[in-house]
Amino acid sequence: MQKRFSRRDFLLMSGSATLAAALPSAVFAAAATGTAAATGTAAATGTAAATGTAATAGTPKIAVQLYTIRDQIAKDMPGSLHRLASLGVHTVETAFWPKDITVKQAARAVRAAGLKVCSSHIEIPIGDKKAAMLETAEAFDCRRMIWHGWPEDKRYSSLEGTKQLIGIYNEAAAFAKSHGLQFGLHNHWWEYRNKVGGRFVYEWLLEGVSADVFFQLDTYWIKVAGHDPATIISKFGHRAKYLHMKDGPAQYNDALIKDKPYPMLPLGQGAQNVPAIARAAKPNIEWMVIEMDVVATDVYQAIKDSRDYLLKNKFAID
Repeated sequence: MQKRFSRRDFLLMSGSATLAAALPSAVFAAAATGTAAATGTAAATGTAAATGTAATAGTPKIAVQLYTIRDQIAKDMPGSLHRLASLGVHTVETAFWPKDITVKQAARAVRAAGLKVCSSHIEIPIGDKKAAMLETAEAFDCRRMIWHGWPEDKRYSSLEGTKQLIGIYNEAAAFAKSHGLQFGLHNHWWEYRNKVGGRFVYEWLLEGVSADVFFQLDTYWIKVAGHDPATIISKFGHRAKYLHMKDGPAQYNDALIKDKPYPMLPLGQGAQNVPAIARAAKPNIEWMVIEMDVVATDVYQAIKDSRDYLLKNKFAID
């Protein structure tokens, strides 16, 4: 039987990245100057400079989160990336890599496959994790750094803890900005299920984090938590730049905390109202990132079907 790496396994495999030595600040001094627009008025197009492309007329662009093919990457990194590119995929969002693969090696493989990187999932860049974020940004020539958010931080169970995390996120965003980068937050279901101080955690985050923090809304986990993703997207407005697009039963179950969701489906084949999500996304969302945590069918076919669905319905562009 094929081994499927859990999210926890995948994060553990990435330990080498977090132990990287601090990079010279001069490396990013030029980037900070050259990307001033990304942190100011032109923040909405910050990713475009890194990838050489931009969303047109408010229509999001398509990327694929490489976590979707983590099992394939663990077996054959170059082959799996080339296979992904053969589907017509041009842009990816990185996650983490097998422990014997450095970020620089991974970046070379991504480039060799003809892929560009719009964003990277990272650990929160505080303390000894700062160097890893800088190394990732340099290796992939990418400005958007996103805290993946797994597993649930128990501080989200209280208002005091939530406010403490908000302070940490603001610190991370300030560090990222000082190096010409942007820091974002990716959600799971607990931010939309946990209530503290009479409000959902996501409401405290939206109100409390710095304007320098952007949001990557995972539409599936929002649905799993019992909310309408389109409504949430509208609430976040220009603060949300990315969507994680996935489909399936979108039902909460107690096995989720053990990273065992129900198998997911290609976009348009599950419980998600993708047309409504696309309508809500149009004014502000820059990237629709296809991701599937687990599928019961061939993962490459599921990615292709999802991409084709977005393109055919003009919900996103390449």
